[in-house]
Formats: sequence, structure tokens, C-alpha cells
Amino acid sequence: MSELQILTVLLAVGAYFVCGVPFGLFVARAMGHVDVRATGSGNIGTTNVARSVGKGAAAATLLLDLGKGLVWMLVSRVVLALVVFGGDFASLNHTTVFGTSLTVVFLACICGHVFSPYLRFHGGKGIAVGFGAALGLYWPIGVGLLALFLLLVIPTRYVSLGSVVAAASLPVWCLIFGFPPVAIAPVAVAAVVVIWSHRENVRRLVHGEERHFAFHKSEKENDR
Repeated sequence: MSELQILTVLLAVGAYFVCGVPFGLFVARAMGHVDVRATGSGNIGTTNVARSVGKGAAAATLLLDLGKGLVWMLVSRVVLALVVFGGDFASLNHTTVFGTSLTVVFLACICGHVFSPYLRFHGGKGIAVGFGAALGLYWPIGVGLLALFLLLVIPTRYVSLGSVVAAASLPVWCLIFGFPPVAIAPVAVAAVVVIWSHRENVRRLVHGEERHFAFHKSEKENDR
């Protein structure tokens, strides 16, 4: 194996364990004394935290999940630049083999969150961490994903719809922005993982049973 391949594998392993940290579980326990795995959809992600605890906990979960993906991708860029490219940050062109290495790390970020090693390989659905990691992969892709997500979620209030469509569009964005053909495979697998994690949401959407997004309401608010 080449130096680049070895480093890519090491960074991918690090991504898996870092992005596997279940921040939603910790935030819900700290701010709402709730185990989100036992309430609502049972998911540890932002949407279920919002429904089970409230806006503050949801915002904290979103920022932490997004942050872990973004930070690890940025760390990976710096490590690759220093070790493989001799500190030449100008050579970090996503249209080269460098972009392929980053997409492998990106896939590991998604897998770490969805198949958390700390929760017996259960986890979230990969949207917030995927958005953060996409910003670190190539920021215009992250912006495109967010725009598409909001375009669907705002009028429909179906978070799952926006999530699934945004995930499905990921390989297309990478093609548009010139990633090498071989780099499309890891992001395509990442998209499949995210869509798979939403399989129950897709079923409910098809049958018209999916819930619209709404924040948790306190007992006082519910009494009104």
C-alpha cells in the first residue's frame, strides 16, 4: 500500500470512532433527562431530540453532530496536506486522488454515526454529520445539499423527504464539481447508507403516514 492509502485508512478509522459519538443521546439526557432511544422514533438524531426534548437540545445536537463531521474532515485535509503533500495546501485539489481519499473518509463519517461502535452498531440517520462532513469534503457540495434539503422541508415539513432526496443527490453533486469517477463510489455508498437508515420513513411517506416535523411542547403548552 502507498503512503496515501495507509493514511486514508487510518483517517477513515478515526472518522468512524469520532463520528460514532452519540451526542444526541448525551444532550437529551443532560437537558431533558430523557433516553431518546426509548421515546419517539427511538433515534438519537436531531429530529427525535427536537420532538422529545425541545429546541435547545435539538440545536445542541445539530451543532455537535454537524461539528464532528466537519472537524474530522478538516483534520483529514490538514493531515493529508502535511504528511503526503509536504505541506503544500495548494495541491489539495478535489479533482485528483486527494478527492478520492477524502470521499473514503466521508463514508467512514457516515458509517460511524449510523452504525455507532458505542451503541452496538445502532445510531442516527446521518444527515447532520453528513452535512458537516460534506462541508469539509468540498463546501459547495454542503451548500447544495442544504439548499435542496430546505427547498423540500420548508413547504412540506417532512424532514425525512428532504433528507432522502439530499442524500440521493450527493453523487450527482460530486460529479458536477469534478470529483474523479472512482471517488463517486464511496459517496454513492454513503448515500445508500443514509437512505437505508430512513427506510421506515420512506415507507411511511409512501403510505401517507409520515409525521410532519414539530418541536416538543411542554405540559403547560399542551394544556393550552
